[in-house]
Amino acid sequence: MQQIREGEVSLIIHALSEKGYSPSVTPVFYNPHMELNRDITVAAIAAWVKRKLKDTLYEVSDITYLDAMSASGIRGIRIAKEVGVSVTLNDWGEEACKLILKNVELNALSENSKVCRKSANVLMQEKKFDIIDIDPFGSPAPFLDAAAFSVKGLLAVTATDTAPLCGAHLNSGMRKYSAIPLNTEYHNEMGARILLGYMARVLAMHEKAMIPLLTHSTRHYVRTYVQIKTGAKVADKSLKEVGFIAHCTSCGMVEYKKGLAVQLEKICHVCGKTVQTGGPLWLGSLHDPEFCEEILIEMKDRPFGTKSASSRIIELCKNELDIPMFYDQHKICKQLGVSAKPIEGLLEKIREMGFKASRTHFSGTSFKTDAGFRQIKQIIKSD
Repeated sequence: MQQIREGEVSLIIHALSEKGYSPSVTPVFYNPHMELNRDITVAAIAAWVKRKLKDTLYEVSDITYLDAMSASGIRGIRIAKEVGVSVTLNDWGEEACKLILKNVELNALSENSKVCRKSANVLMQEKKFDIIDIDPFGSPAPFLDAAAFSVKGLLAVTATDTAPLCGAHLNSGMRKYSAIPLNTEYHNEMGARILLGYMARVLAMHEKAMIPLLTHSTRHYVRTYVQIKTGAKVADKSLKEVGFIAHCTSCGMVEYKKGLAVQLEKICHVCGKTVQTGGPLWLGSLHDPEFCEEILIEMKDRPFGTKSASSRIIELCKNELDIPMFYDQHKICKQLGVSAKPIEGLLEKIREMGFKASRTHFSGTSFKTDAGFRQIKQIIKSD
């Protein structure tokens, strides 16, 4: 065993083995590479709690947070210490629960932290929580129905099964998310939107709607935070943001249409080749820019180990155009047989032509724009 420091808490963990931190070799899983994820989580939960307290007579301690699969307890313990809400740390493993108890005591958090050993799905069927955090090893899909039933205010979800979500493992993605993901140059945004589309449909079955506040794809995972609204009418409205996408693998043209029963053209109007159709997936907003700004404010004075990297992600999300799917500049330049120029110069040229354009956090060589695909190619060729 060894003791580490992250954020404002200390943590006892199992010592790093020769194979690293892995569920197969470490009795209780702890992933140091997810510190950025946890730093953003602390800031995002803190920002949401401040919004909640403005609208109600709640005290911080009245707000309930479930860390549904706690492992070492690091995420929930940081929320208890750095945000101050009432936290339930749950894990199915006996060794994990013993370790979580030690870490709760180490950080003197017994007053606002409860340790529970149950199936996550059973616990969420038994009790409702203001905030639920689903951070499994792999797909969150098996836990989303129970989470949709239980959550009252904010649902935070991590998915590390990016191969099924992004279309690299097509059949697995279809089984888990009841959707067809396309393996394209914008595969990480495809994964995020497939996940959100599935979440919207599951929540709607419980007459709940979601408003994405922040969604980011980093390293090997997708992470999203969605505000929950209750009622059949808002659930119906949320489902209107779900739809399908058409992608031409020949020229790269992208089109999309909202709706659960839509018809897309099978032939690309740019090059005349057959297109692929993917979905259903979320075609609405991925981020709330105001919420992103609130997260950045929360990050400013906190002792985060990943402050520079995490702040940059949130800044890019805040300024990202609210348009589905991005274009990869290098891929288009290769098709056209021209050299790629600095991306900021390209964005400026697109704006000069009267269109909107922004960078995207999904890829450093890509951009989003409301310009049509033919217009994008003409602008790049004329540079």
